[in-house]
Amino acid sequence: VQLQASGGGLVQPGGSLRLSCAASGSIFSINTMGWHRQVPGKQRESVAAMTSGGRGNYADSVKGRFTISRDNAKNTVYLQMNSLKPEDTAVYYCFLYAVVDGTSYDYWGQGTLVTVSS
Repeated sequence: VQLQASGGGLVQPGGSLRLSCAASGSIFSINTMGWHRQVPGKQRESVAAMTSGGRGNYADSVKGRFTISRDNAKNTVYLQMNSLKPEDTAVYYCFLYAVVDGTSYDYWGQGTLVTVSS
């Protein structure tokens, strides 16, 4: 399974960006896709995730500003980021997680840089 993330860039505070992550390969139909982010020198943190059934969850720091969605037919997950703040600056990594017959599988994309700055 390969994940290809895109959509990062430079945006001013208060602006918006939309990240996309497309998965390819042998993908389990029941899975969770989502996003983590990491600032250099800090631990990677969870941002948002959504199951293939449509159940989503968010970090408290992004609730009300970020929206995760997915297109199962395209094996793609999106992250709409609004009202961006400088503290949202990070490398954003998408992931796909699945458990099959008791074995867990997790895959990660290459990361896309989001910079929020005036």
